Amino acid sequence: MTPFTPLLLPNGSTLANRIAKAAMEENLANPDQTPSDQLLRLYQAWAEGGAGLLLTGNVMIDPSAMTGPGGVMLDDSQPLQRFRQWASIGRAQGAQFWMQINHPGRQMQANLGQPTVAPSAVGLEMGGLSKLFPLPQPLDEAQIGALIQRFARTAALAEASGFTGVQIHAAHGYLLSQFLSPLSNRRQDRWGGSLENRARLLLEVVRAVRAAVSPGFCVAVKLNSADFQRGGFEPADARQVVLWLNDLAVDLVELSGGSYEAPAMQGDARDGRTLAREAYFLDFARDIAAIARMPVMVTGGIRRLPVVEEVLANGVAMAGIATALAVDPALPHRWQRGDKNASAALQPIRWKRKAFAALAYMALVKLQMRRLAAGNQPDTQASPLRALLQEQWCTLQRVRQYKRMMKRRLAQ
Repeated sequence: MTPFTPLLLPNGSTLANRIAKAAMEENLANPDQTPSDQLLRLYQAWAEGGAGLLLTGNVMIDPSAMTGPGGVMLDDSQPLQRFRQWASIGRAQGAQFWMQINHPGRQMQANLGQPTVAPSAVGLEMGGLSKLFPLPQPLDEAQIGALIQRFARTAALAEASGFTGVQIHAAHGYLLSQFLSPLSNRRQDRWGGSLENRARLLLEVVRAVRAAVSPGFCVAVKLNSADFQRGGFEPADARQVVLWLNDLAVDLVELSGGSYEAPAMQGDARDGRTLAREAYFLDFARDIAAIARMPVMVTGGIRRLPVVEEVLANGVAMAGIATALAVDPALPHRWQRGDKNASAALQPIRWKRKAFAALAYMALVKLQMRRLAAGNQPDTQASPLRALLQEQWCTLQRVRQYKRMMKRRLAQ
């Protein structure tokens, strides 16, 4: 088996190869939260790059619950034309194109001016950055039921738009991940306490999504291997959740790790030990692949063909690549044409304040995506500080647009 061997999924559909463009938050939506021309150009570059699977960045299920301004949102209020264009571009070169669907829970910025919800009234602990996120309100039973239906409806609309699957985001500290973690979920009802209760929302969302789409439409889950926080969601918990997912019609599980509080998914920006952490993800993914009935995909700093080959040699079905494809979207094609030494990476950020380093790293990644979306080449030598300041300025503009849009929605 090579990285370019097709992969048959449980629902009978096929991925052309074992390389996936993993999700990255683009923040390139139109003011009405539909895909912009820039976003379409960005995905054209990725579609032409040779990955067998493309995963979108966050597509939110509720206009009032965003991971950040400038994000895409899909519910019944949205016209589907732009989403159909997006799906057509992503699939044009033969890749499967899955929409990542998500709810931020407590990881929503206070400056967006919207109420924030979570399993429990537990705020983020990010030092001086904690004040950027409000204390969330606990969800009640009716709100949880409505959220499950929102996930299902967004999945159905993704299928109607021409996407070939969805990925339910239950990692990186977002809402479904918050329910899984005993640090953020302190409920005493059927949605909290034991792992079985904490996993209930994710499993109910998977069931509802599967029931809302056709059998040939792919349903995947993104799951943390660990939260990297003492007392949080641990590898043994993740293993048990995958065993429960085995009993549902899930076509792929992607393993990652971390959250806003412990951003392990940010590679070198966190502590410079990407390869050690990547090996950790791989060790865990190998163990999960041994008990999973669905294919397993691992994501975490992968940027070289030998690492992809090592992933596959360890029994993991797919390698997810994120930042490297923002730097060089054609990396899979280069590998397939014989350039086995091709690689792509951003310079590590060695700032002492880890939270700011993580923000700067994300800003650098978004800078590369904006450049690709504008038809320009990436700039791997860009200043992290300048990228961070530029991203903050862009965010201010997008916040203003978002607040105007929400004001119009409320007035309707």
